[in-house]
Amino acid sequence: MANFSELSGIKQWLLVIAGGALVTVALVFTVFKSQSDKNTTDQHALEDKIRENNELESYRPKLKQIDQQLAELKQQLDIEQRIVPDEKQVDGFIEMMDAEAQKAQVELRRFTAKDVKAAQYYSEVPFEIDVDGRYYDVLNFFDRVSKLERIVNINNLIVASTRQASAAKVKHTYQYAPNESIVASFVATTYFSHDLTPSAAGAGKPGTPAAKR
Repeated sequence: MANFSELSGIKQWLLVIAGGALVTVALVFTVFKSQSDKNTTDQHALEDKIRENNELESYRPKLKQIDQQLAELKQQLDIEQRIVPDEKQVDGFIEMMDAEAQKAQVELRRFTAKDVKAAQYYSEVPFEIDVDGRYYDVLNFFDRVSKLERIVNINNLIVASTRQASAAKVKHTYQYAPNESIVASFVATTYFSHDLTPSAAGAGKPGTPAAKR
């Protein structure tokens, strides 16, 4: 076989062209084919993403409405948590009742926790309470309690004059002020939005009369 240099010019060009064609074919079926497949895959991915974005775009007008609904639900949850707190401690309730008694200028003498009654979604936490003061001040105290955000039910209310305090079934009698006219005993029941364990209830049970102011 003749060397490349011994071939005529036409044959040399034909061999060069044939070699170039073989290299081109090899590139088409290797590098170019691989790049083409990648481009096709990327194109499909792009089309899927565009389709997904178009579907999500239909929700854009509703986004403001959804945000408003979420804000309303959060506000409603905050209100419900104030009405029926999701905590186990009862200290806050005791302080709240004592604060209302002070505002009404009523003496809160005793605050004793009773057994907790657990329901499916909430727990009832009753307290025995003794108060004394002037007639209209005691009425003002109950009016204030009725207007609290937190749910407080008053039951077993017994009222008597300071001269016959035992008739109200209060646990102890005191040296009442000259302007005080009545004493009262009652059960105030509040609620928690989850179960209150016996140990937690015991932590909030004073067991002794409230400190006299």
